[in-house]
Amino acid sequence: MNRERTIHSHRNAPSPAILIVDDEPDIIELLELTLARMGMEVSSAKCISEAKILLHSRQFQLCFTDMRLPDGEGLDLVKYIAHHCSDLPVAVITAYGTTENAVAALKAGAFDYLSKPVSLKQLRDLVKSALSLPPLQTGSAVQTKSNQRVLLGESQPMRQLRATIEKLSRSQASVYINGESGSGKELAARMIHEKSARHKQAFIAVNCGAIPENLMESEFFGYKKGAFTGADKDHDGFFLMANGGTLFLDEVADLPLIMQVKLLRVIQEKQVRRLGDTQERNIDVRIISATHKKLGHCVETEQFRQDLYYRLNVIELNMPALREMREDIHLIAEAILAKLCQEAARPLCILKKDALTMLMNYNYPGNVRELENILERTLALCSDTQIGKEELQLPHTQKEILQNTDSLAQVSDPGLPLQDFLDKLEKDSIIKALNQSRYNRTKAAKTLGITVRSLRYRMERLGLNERA
Repeated sequence: MNRERTIHSHRNAPSPAILIVDDEPDIIELLELTLARMGMEVSSAKCISEAKILLHSRQFQLCFTDMRLPDGEGLDLVKYIAHHCSDLPVAVITAYGTTENAVAALKAGAFDYLSKPVSLKQLRDLVKSALSLPPLQTGSAVQTKSNQRVLLGESQPMRQLRATIEKLSRSQASVYINGESGSGKELAARMIHEKSARHKQAFIAVNCGAIPENLMESEFFGYKKGAFTGADKDHDGFFLMANGGTLFLDEVADLPLIMQVKLLRVIQEKQVRRLGDTQERNIDVRIISATHKKLGHCVETEQFRQDLYYRLNVIELNMPALREMREDIHLIAEAILAKLCQEAARPLCILKKDALTMLMNYNYPGNVRELENILERTLALCSDTQIGKEELQLPHTQKEILQNTDSLAQVSDPGLPLQDFLDKLEKDSIIKALNQSRYNRTKAAKTLGITVRSLRYRMERLGLNERA
């Protein structure tokens, strides 16, 4: 038999309905009393079958479930709710020290978890976060505020990516975003934040590879005035600035090992102490990390701590490369062109069919960021509103390959798969430019008509760094 306990804080405002699924009377009573004091309407069930009856009888705004129930596992209920009540956040209650169960629940779609003995502060914070989740969005295209960028495209990889982001936004789990440079990792992280319960709080993005090692601790954890020479005022580090919100650690694989140890401790303890301070401060931060490197390989080569890897990689999000969704290039290119033209206060430019064909056949080692750079260079050098293949500012070597199809037949190894064939041509062109410049990458990049950064990415992808 289920029980209900209600306290109405406002006569005309309906109280949020919360379902508790647990077979321990003490836990049920603790949760009921705490939630009732918060003005919640509470229902309880002692097993999964009772919970399913209640779920079908009315609408709830939050569900708590124990991991072990008389007629099954709490994980089964999490999966059931994710499938039948996708807009209902569910939190699991786990025994102390069984974090692997909590991780399994988060991967199955749970919003968050509580460890026994239950902390009332954590309980209240969890409830407030869950009830502040924005409504679940449906549809193929994801809509955000007019001034925010979105992940465009109707290809299967892009549809799947948007659906996964929607799911991850309704969880508090740490997310690791894996993808090539320029594939939109930060944009995906921002979309997860903006659709999450933390959307009204700060989103702090940090490029871990851009911070000098001697400044890392002060930048991440902050410092008190007088903590060291030059510390003329108090400074909140990244963790305190992101408190209540999301901290995005880009290029996390570039963190030195000593910093990885300190980062792990902060994540585990959920406390941070500024340099020069005597007291630690509690923090509530969701961490989303990303890198273009293979983080698993970094763990194998002992460049990245395994324990930190498991803390960050609770759920992995894989960003598709632009070449894996060529059917979206037209839509993405037109959106970028419209944005660039608007920013430059010039008439809208249109891609001719031959230019679009070249763009769709290009390989994009720098992904969407490279497509944006190509179109930005093109607009800077083209005064016409019609952009053809002659005006298109692709890297010189690639443009020659794509324009002169007759020359392709004369190149050796015509039996190679298309991707291997183009990689070989690109590799030969880079080696030639490097030899001519005596391995001066700046000169080689200028000869090839690309940036030094783009050259570095291409060399890494083609395995040329060992030679350079």
